Amino acid sequence: MLDFIPENLDFDVTFEPTRLADKKYVIDNNTGEPIAIVGKDFTCATHGDFFRDVINAATDNLTAQDMQGANIKWRDAHQNGWAMMDMTLPNVNAKIITDKHESTVAQRIIALHGVNGTCSNVTIFGAIDFFCLNGQIRGRHDKIVRKNTSNFSLDMFIAELEKSTTDFKAQTEQMQRWANTSLVTVDVKALLDTIMQSDKKSDKMYTLYNQEVSQRGRNLWSLYSAFTNYATYADERNNFKQRNTGNDTQAKSLFMREVEVANWIENPVFKKLEQVEAA
Repeated sequence: MLDFIPENLDFDVTFEPTRLADKKYVIDNNTGEPIAIVGKDFTCATHGDFFRDVINAATDNLTAQDMQGANIKWRDAHQNGWAMMDMTLPNVNAKIITDKHESTVAQRIIALHGVNGTCSNVTIFGAIDFFCLNGQIRGRHDKIVRKNTSNFSLDMFIAELEKSTTDFKAQTEQMQRWANTSLVTVDVKALLDTIMQSDKKSDKMYTLYNQEVSQRGRNLWSLYSAFTNYATYADERNNFKQRNTGNDTQAKSLFMREVEVANWIENPVFKKLEQVEAA
């Protein structure tokens, strides 16, 4: 059932005063334990109410064909105070073809929710590459950040759903243009140095890019796939391990890598490469 919310996230929220007059505890009523301290005026919906609204809106406003086989993965952080729903729609898909490889990408609907003051209610659209299961979010970095500080509107989300198939088609057409854009004559390492401004990170990314090249060819799609690999895994598979700080933030930090990638592809250096195939 798509509207099943994991038990650890499906809890009522109450508040209790702290010893500071302008602060209060957020209480997980499943456990009775405080999970955060927020301002005295903070209010929120529960995870369950928010996510069920999003799931029901998708079910009601997308076609049965689009929703067939829909799958949801869940992530959480901050003692269940932050949660992410990642829905994949395998029937809304497209093929990205290079001279060496063919991938199928499908639409994603990502919903973020916080009951601890760390995250506004927000929905974002994206895609997932079934070849490597790399996740991609759609939209400019600044728009995503700005949207993440605004109030969620179910009506606005429904309007976005109604045009999401068209937007997904445009996104995959852009990916195909990247697949058609050769990087044979491009100094990719220098490009990564400029985008990332970190020798250590660009060295690791260059290694990851060359791994993608062996599968997909030496093109802009391979570079983007290296970016999305970084945003999807944080272990020995790509050598971009996360530091274990013991603060229960790994899931949120991994999502923020997707936002980071959205920023990278808006970098003028990357955008200039996009124009090569278009010309």
